[in-house]
Amino acid sequence: MNSQQIFDCSPRQIPGIVLMLTLASLAGCTVGPKYHPPVTQAPTAYKEAPAPVPATAAPNTTVDTGGSGSVQSTDTAQGSRDWRPASPADAQLRGDWWTIFNEPELNRLEDQLNINNQNIKIYFEDLMQARALIREARAQYFPTFGTTPSWVREKSSGNLTNSQIAHTGATTALYTLPFALTWEPDLWGRVRNLVHEAQYSAQMSAADLENERLTEQATLAGLYFEIRGQDALIQLYAQTIKADQDALSYAQSQYETGLGDKAAAVLAENTLQATQAQATNLGILRAQYEHAIAVLVGQQAERFSIASRPMVYSPPPIPIGVPSQLLQRRPDVAAAERNMAAANAEIGFADAAFYPNLTLSAAGGTEASLAHQLLDWPSRFWSIGPTISEPIYEGGLRRATVHQYIALYNANLATYRQTVLTAFQQVEDSLSAVSILSQQIRQQRDVVATAQEGLDLEMARYRTGLDPYVDVVTLQSALLLDQQTLASLQITQMTSAVQLIEALGGGWNVSQLPTPSQVEATPPKQDRKILR
Repeated sequence: MNSQQIFDCSPRQIPGIVLMLTLASLAGCTVGPKYHPPVTQAPTAYKEAPAPVPATAAPNTTVDTGGSGSVQSTDTAQGSRDWRPASPADAQLRGDWWTIFNEPELNRLEDQLNINNQNIKIYFEDLMQARALIREARAQYFPTFGTTPSWVREKSSGNLTNSQIAHTGATTALYTLPFALTWEPDLWGRVRNLVHEAQYSAQMSAADLENERLTEQATLAGLYFEIRGQDALIQLYAQTIKADQDALSYAQSQYETGLGDKAAAVLAENTLQATQAQATNLGILRAQYEHAIAVLVGQQAERFSIASRPMVYSPPPIPIGVPSQLLQRRPDVAAAERNMAAANAEIGFADAAFYPNLTLSAAGGTEASLAHQLLDWPSRFWSIGPTISEPIYEGGLRRATVHQYIALYNANLATYRQTVLTAFQQVEDSLSAVSILSQQIRQQRDVVATAQEGLDLEMARYRTGLDPYVDVVTLQSALLLDQQTLASLQITQMTSAVQLIEALGGGWNVSQLPTPSQVEATPPKQDRKILR
């Protein structure tokens, strides 16, 4: 390699050149639009929020299944009233929001989910990748310095006749130890915008992680209450089967003693068989819910089981806060806002392409034909100088790129606003569902009580021979259907309560979102190792 000098300057001139270029880089500005977070007008109150509960409201209650074939309520007088959210003075939901249901087994499952759920791990690794991209972008602030040592041995042709070529047919060697330094000052904020875009994208990944965590947690809680509801239905059918068996025994004894006809015994047997078949079918949903929970907590389905515990619940008062707090509590809203900030930084990155790029480069080293002369002072060479590049014509590429990122920003703004509208809709939907279901459950309990009373009266008439057994069967079927409806309503109300907490953002708050400097920090070593 031949030595060359881009600038023919003395060593005394080099500090002045470097100082001038450094001042030029410090005078650089960041081009592109300044980011302004979107302003959203929140309603003053939730439309579907019922009146607050008094300070003496009873805590969360549960409903056990009794032994008479119907679901018996153990609620207190307050617990049997329509559901109301907690008053504003009550404590807000915290990170472990599921503890509000006072279910130790649910708490244990949620702890397992937070550790072993694979979907959460996927989003966590996405965050780790986004954090690494910040450090990749920031590396462009700094110069690159490297070396490419080489050794070349060559023999020239012996048939060259040009008198200017010396040592025709000679064999030569060249040892080279070069060093090169290249730096592109960030005069127009291209790198700054690139770093900001990576930081905001990493914050969006952090919010996405929390949103996925909340989704998985809420799914687990909903499935848990579904299983408990299925257990209650299975127990209800077991009690109904016991009652049908007693009725069959009575009808058969009546037929055998000549006090009743065979049709009543056959009908009683058919009713028992139909109830048993329906009870068997209940096992399908329970098994599927149990398998789904196994996947959520990261276990093999065949090795996981949840013991049967017949129980239906009444949801506890849930602190809903005020609508203006919702935008601070929803991780998906925070992710949409950070996505806008990232898109705004991308516009600045595209704007910087309109300005010239300055590249400072310096090269130096030693070269010699003999290895022992490589480190001699006369073997040195060096070069230094700036390069300025500015496209004169590129067919409108830069302007089209800016327009592309503007359109992306506008689309992200629309996505943010749609996310906000959906957030308020989900809260209103869940509020109305929990509240209206509370009223319907109260009404359905009256229906069950009336059906039970009618069946008791009809059974008495049958035993005295006033009515045929078919009338008893009709009322038995009606009672079972009413009891099923009541249990299903209670299950739906509990899952709606879980959905309400999810719609409110669980126990998350935007203050928990890591700052740009926090997402830029190097993660702990255990988060950077390859998993096996």
